[in-house]
Amino acid sequence: MGEDRRSFWGWGLESKALDGARKNNLKAMVSMQLGRIETAEIVPPKIEEIELRKPRIAPPESLKTIFDSSPFERAGHSYGKSFRDVVRGLARNFSNPPDLVAFPRSEADISQVMDWCGSKNYALMIYGGGSTVAAGVEPPAGNWPGCVSLDLRYLDKILEIDSRSRAARIQGGIYGPALEAGLKESGLTLRHFPQSFEFSTLGGWIATRSGGHFATNRTHIEDFVESVRMITPAGAVESRRLPASGAGPQVERFVAGSEGTLGVITEAWVRLQERPRYRAGTSIKFPDYSEAVAAVRDLAQSDLFPTNCRLLDPTEAMVSGTAIGKDAILLVAFESADHSPEAAMKRALDICRAHGGKFPDDAATVRSGGDREGAAGNWRRTFLEGPYLRDALACLGMVIETFETAVTWDKFDAFHAGILEAVRGALGKVCGKGIVSCRFTHAYPDGVAPYYTVIGPGRAGSQLSQWNEIKAAASEAILRFGGTITHHHSVGRDHRPWYDRERPELFAKALLAAKQAVDPKGILNPGVLVG
Repeated sequence: MGEDRRSFWGWGLESKALDGARKNNLKAMVSMQLGRIETAEIVPPKIEEIELRKPRIAPPESLKTIFDSSPFERAGHSYGKSFRDVVRGLARNFSNPPDLVAFPRSEADISQVMDWCGSKNYALMIYGGGSTVAAGVEPPAGNWPGCVSLDLRYLDKILEIDSRSRAARIQGGIYGPALEAGLKESGLTLRHFPQSFEFSTLGGWIATRSGGHFATNRTHIEDFVESVRMITPAGAVESRRLPASGAGPQVERFVAGSEGTLGVITEAWVRLQERPRYRAGTSIKFPDYSEAVAAVRDLAQSDLFPTNCRLLDPTEAMVSGTAIGKDAILLVAFESADHSPEAAMKRALDICRAHGGKFPDDAATVRSGGDREGAAGNWRRTFLEGPYLRDALACLGMVIETFETAVTWDKFDAFHAGILEAVRGALGKVCGKGIVSCRFTHAYPDGVAPYYTVIGPGRAGSQLSQWNEIKAAASEAILRFGGTITHHHSVGRDHRPWYDRERPELFAKALLAAKQAVDPKGILNPGVLVG
C-alpha cells in the first residue's frame, strides 16, 4: 500500500494530505477572513504512536482467515470522518477501537460472522467506506463484551450489466471510482457522485440515503435503486427487480436509510444512464442574495432540471476561491447524452436575468465532453479537496463544522436568518469570531437544501467542546425553524437526539419492531438510528 494507503485518522490518502506550504497558504486565507489568529499546530499521528486496547475476543478457527487485528486496521475502523473524529485521531485518542475487523469474501462469510457475534453478544458495526460524518461506524460505548467492524471491500464486483434495460447488478462493497470504471466500457454510468465518492461504497450510499453531486431531479441514491439484497441475522431480504410497483410499501425504500441497523446490503440492481456527450455551464453573479434565491426557486419550478444549480453566498464564494466580492454566485449547468442542452440553458439564463443575474455573453455555449472552466471549475476543485482542507484546518487548531438540511421555500427566509443568528451567536461565544457561509447543494420545486460551513479559531484542548456547542446550537435551530436534521449526511449517533424528535413516535416504534424482527439480539450498529 505504501504512501498511497488510506489515512487511519483523517480523510483520504496519506499522500494527498496538505503539506507545510499549502497549510501556510490555507492559514493565510483564513486570516484574511478572520484577522490575526493564534492557534497551536497539531502534528498528525503515526500508527506507531497509537496505543490500542488489546483485543478482548478471538475469532473462531473457521473464520480466522477473514479477520484482521492489526493496529492500522483497528485504528482506521475506530471512527468515521467527521471533525470530531479527526480531532480525536489527532489527539491519539483511540480508546474504544473494534476488537477485530472482518473482511468477508462472500455472503456466507457475512452470515457466519453475524451468527458468531449473535451467539457471543458482540456488537457488529457495518463499516461501508467509513466516510460517515455522523458517528455511524464507531464501536458503541457501554458493556458490550466485544465489537467487530465489518468491511465489505472484497465484495466489489459488477456482476451483471443489462444494457437493454440500462441497469446493472453490483456488489455493495464496491467503491465509487471502481464502479464508474467498470461501467465505462459499456458506455453507461450511474452518475451518483457524493463528495465522498472516492472513499465510499454503493452499499454505504444506499444505507445512508446518500445525496449525489447533481442538484435537481434524481438527487438521492434510492432514486437509482431497482432492487436490493440485504443479509440480516434472521436471513436474506431480496426485492424483485422491477421498473416500478404499487405492491405495498417498497422494500428498496425501506432498506435505503437503514444505516446498517437492519442488515448488510450485499447487492443492488441500479438504474444507469448513457454517459453525457454535451454540456453547457456558466457562473452567474447576483448583487442581491434574495434575488439569487428567487432565481433558484424559479429554476427548480421550471421543469428544466439543470444538472448543476448551486448557489454560493458571497462568503462561500470567497472561502471556496470561486469569486471575490459581494456577489452571490450561482453555478448552472446542463448535460445530456442525447441532445444539445442549448435551449434549456438559454431559458435558465432568461430566468436568472429577470432576477438581476449577470453572466458572460457565451454562457449558453454547448461544449463536448465534461470540461469545467472558470468559477465552476474552481468550485469543483475546492469541493473535491474539501475534506483534505478540513483536516488541515483541524491540524492548524481551527474549529470547522459543516451541517446541511432541507426546508420548504415558504420557510426559507426566516429559516436562514434564524440559523445564521443562532450559529453566529454560538461561534462568537465559544470562538470569539468566525465565518459562517452557505451554499445550496440541491434544489426542488417545493424547497431547497442549504449547506452551512462554520470556521473559527480553536483553543488548545478545547476544539471538541467548542465543536459540540456549535453543533448543538445549529441542530436546535434547524428543528426550531422547520428543517430536517439531515438532508444527506445520515443520522448516525451524532444526529440521533434531533432525529428522535423529528420522526413520529409511532413510526419509531414500527422501526424498532422491524429491527427486532431481522436483528433480534440487537447486535447491528447499536445506537445508530434506533434502539
